[in-house]
Amino acid sequence: MMQHLKILNSKEQKNIRKLLKEEFGFEETLEYVFLINNKQRVYIINRDIERVDLETLRIDAMGLYFGTLEGGGLRLSIEGSQIIGPKANKNILEINDKQFELWLKGVDFEIETTLLGFVLVKYEKEFVGCGRIKNDVLMNFVPKARRLTVVNK
Repeated sequence: MMQHLKILNSKEQKNIRKLLKEEFGFEETLEYVFLINNKQRVYIINRDIERVDLETLRIDAMGLYFGTLEGGGLRLSIEGSQIIGPKANKNILEINDKQFELWLKGVDFEIETTLLGFVLVKYEKEFVGCGRIKNDVLMNFVPKARRLTVVNK
């Protein structure tokens, strides 16, 4: 089945901005065009794309994968968390060395926190992705292709 990308209109983009504000306290203006495919994957791209007729193209991805709309929220990609993180002011989970190693390996792990739902995962000064906290477990969404089997420090 061919996926089609759709440029989000201003009302749909407003919904993305609302989710970023509610989930992460992010209120900055992103100077990108948001696109979405039929799997609810959100991409961002330079505004020049607005001059291209996407209906004539057969593509399933364009731009930078930013996140996925799911469960009434926005689960950010690693790159999405790196864009949003520095200007976010809530739902930021800082992890230690051992937890970071588990994170890089794609492991879900128990964690003591009062946070719930989607969180930006931060190690030292870097945002390393977006996870979901449910029942005191940090659920890891690092794609299998990007997971590490051995972590060298």
